[in-house]
Amino acid sequence: MQRSDDALDRALSTPERLPSHSTRLGGEEVGPQVQSWKVERAYATDLPEAMRAFSGSSSAQLELLLGGKDGIPAPRLYSAWADRLTGDLVRPGQSVVHTAGAGGRTVPAFRGTVRSRTAASGSDTVTVQALDGAERLRGPAYLPRPYHGYLRKQPVATATWCVDELLRQGGIHSCPPPRAPAVDPADTKPFTALYASLHGGFNATYGQPEDMPDPSTFDWIREGAPFEMALMPKAAGLEASWMPRSRFTLPGKVFQVECWVNTAFARGNIIEMTAVFDQVGTRTGYLKATFDIAISKVFITSGTNGVGEPQVISWPIETLASLRGVWHLGFTVDTSSTGTVVAPTVQPRLTQPDGTTRVGEKATFSKEDSWQPVSELQQVNLKTDMAVECIQVTDRLWTDTASYPAQEWEQRGQWTKGAVLDTPELPLFDIPKVSGSQWDAITEIARVSMSTAEFDEQGVFRWRGPSRFTSVPAVPDLTVTTRRDISSLTVTEEIDACRNHCEQPYQDWKGIGGVIGEPIQDTVVREIKPNSAIVVQYAMAEDDVEVGPPVVLDDSVVGQGHQVRFGTAKTGGTSVKGDVTVSCWRDGPTYSVRFANNSAATLWTVTKDGKPSVRLQPIKRSADPKLRSYAWSNSTSQKYYGKQQYTAPSADWVQTVETASDLAKAMLTAGRYPVPLLGDVEVLHDPRIQLGDVVRVVDTAGAELDTLAWVVGIRTTHAADGAPQQTLTLRGTAFNGVPADAGLAPDAPVDPAYGQQRKYQRLTAQYATLDALTRQAISYRTLLDTPGGTA
Repeated sequence: MQRSDDALDRALSTPERLPSHSTRLGGEEVGPQVQSWKVERAYATDLPEAMRAFSGSSSAQLELLLGGKDGIPAPRLYSAWADRLTGDLVRPGQSVVHTAGAGGRTVPAFRGTVRSRTAASGSDTVTVQALDGAERLRGPAYLPRPYHGYLRKQPVATATWCVDELLRQGGIHSCPPPRAPAVDPADTKPFTALYASLHGGFNATYGQPEDMPDPSTFDWIREGAPFEMALMPKAAGLEASWMPRSRFTLPGKVFQVECWVNTAFARGNIIEMTAVFDQVGTRTGYLKATFDIAISKVFITSGTNGVGEPQVISWPIETLASLRGVWHLGFTVDTSSTGTVVAPTVQPRLTQPDGTTRVGEKATFSKEDSWQPVSELQQVNLKTDMAVECIQVTDRLWTDTASYPAQEWEQRGQWTKGAVLDTPELPLFDIPKVSGSQWDAITEIARVSMSTAEFDEQGVFRWRGPSRFTSVPAVPDLTVTTRRDISSLTVTEEIDACRNHCEQPYQDWKGIGGVIGEPIQDTVVREIKPNSAIVVQYAMAEDDVEVGPPVVLDDSVVGQGHQVRFGTAKTGGTSVKGDVTVSCWRDGPTYSVRFANNSAATLWTVTKDGKPSVRLQPIKRSADPKLRSYAWSNSTSQKYYGKQQYTAPSADWVQTVETASDLAKAMLTAGRYPVPLLGDVEVLHDPRIQLGDVVRVVDTAGAELDTLAWVVGIRTTHAADGAPQQTLTLRGTAFNGVPADAGLAPDAPVDPAYGQQRKYQRLTAQYATLDALTRQAISYRTLLDTPGGTA
């Protein structure tokens, strides 16, 4: 139910309602011009209608009949050929907000955009059709597909993570979005090197997971998450790492590492974020920020692994221990330098639960062991004792750390939360390929996972998993009765709503790992001019999964992996580190690599002996998963209704036997007995009703019905000077008990007399002599078989 107020509640309870509505097109109120309106919402699925509450997507539609104003007919104002000054009010893509209620008070009824307008010449009517937020998800669907799930033999994501990612592509966010997703050709604006939401998976929007903890060591939680969902360790010291999509270079950059945590949900007191850099040879440098909520201090360390004693700089943040709750934690690093080594300047940045931003004083590492030589970003590490969400790394963050504004740190005014997710379901070792639009992909995931996807009346997307309808609610959101609210009601019970043997196919990934695929070797030595960039496209097989940007090698390391070498001459020259930022992205079969030369000298992609040095190394699964199936049955139901089978569509989204069992059991719970469908329930218009609400239906005029039911469809229409008409489609929350057939003796499906033989006494009674029998000239089978009695 939507929230209302006392005034609206009173208006809806009065015997005579005075309907109210408001309609805005392009932000302009046009309510007085609306001749009629209609809003429809329902779950769409391929299941029988009586079971559709458990699966499918819902896309609300609004239809308006709009009249003219000031004596000018609507077609002249709003047709496709109308003057833009007035016609843009109802152009396709224009915003639409509609509210409805009574007594001058309204609640949201629809929020979306115009899909079409139709002007009837010679009339005063323009028909406007609009679609809700699903219209924002018409872009091509794409999901990152890393190899790390089957390589590590651990789930890399869940179906919920995939839905969240598809929403993000359409500009619908459930937590702070990537700061700078777009590539800047001039290499001056910020650029997101890594973004991982941690919304039910370690897979990243930008970048790839590298090392993932065992699933038994953590949970995905919603209660207590900073925004929507968080990674929650079961013990202190949980670790994970990611590969960035851009191997930006040091020195010369200002970058930032950040995340959101809830310090009230903690197994310990520490959270660490580390940026690891690939130096010459096999050495790696690092910049690490440690937040200790027990002693209210932040520590930042810079050094090279295995070399000397790194310097540690600390800052007291006295509220870290006292203010438990949601914190925004991060640190900025300024490595501006033109030399081959830099003393990093660092600053911690924090935002408290009360919204106060805390910025530590700038500090520069003075100890040489903490200086950073030429290198490229290799990986990002996270170590946490507490609930954490939305980790990201931003390159070229700002010109310097001192002038970095607080509103940029907080991303104020840059996003609005527009999605609510449910508990993660369907763990995935491999991300299935998707096609069509983002909405198409979300609809497919909802269908397969027995989930529901919808935009509510306020334009907020809501994803609910298969557990939503498995328990019978204790109290209804609303009660409707034939005495006051219901004008008509049809109750249907059908055998198609009964499913007492439910099978769920699944892909069995047990024992499948990763193997080295066929490498892609460049055939051309590429020239990269000073302070410029080139983009090279390579063809990859459709089945090949993602690979990150190639690692930059130097002459002290020889390898045959995913790599590139930059030389000072086309014939080979001297190898170069820390001068070229390598980044990558995938678009179907095309894998693009961008080489940005940050130096004042021309460089080439060349091996030491003058050959092309770009080598791409795909990783493939060692075998294809086996298709298996898991089933649940109910023998009691089969006794009364016969065996009613439902086999779910085979899909790549179900990858464990546990998931298959859960889905099959949920379907059996929903359909082991045919739950009644209450269709065409015409009620007094109540704008507070939403899909998924629980309504108590009391029928004292016809069926003597008193039951709870879920709202699975709503259609509301209203014409000017009339009363709104609302029709609900309801699905009972429970069946009417197990059949008893009291006093009944149901007939068998086959006539019991069929196939029974005449006994000798019956035969002699009918045929007294052999002559009497032979005169009939009947066959032997006819002689034995007979309908009727056999005495």
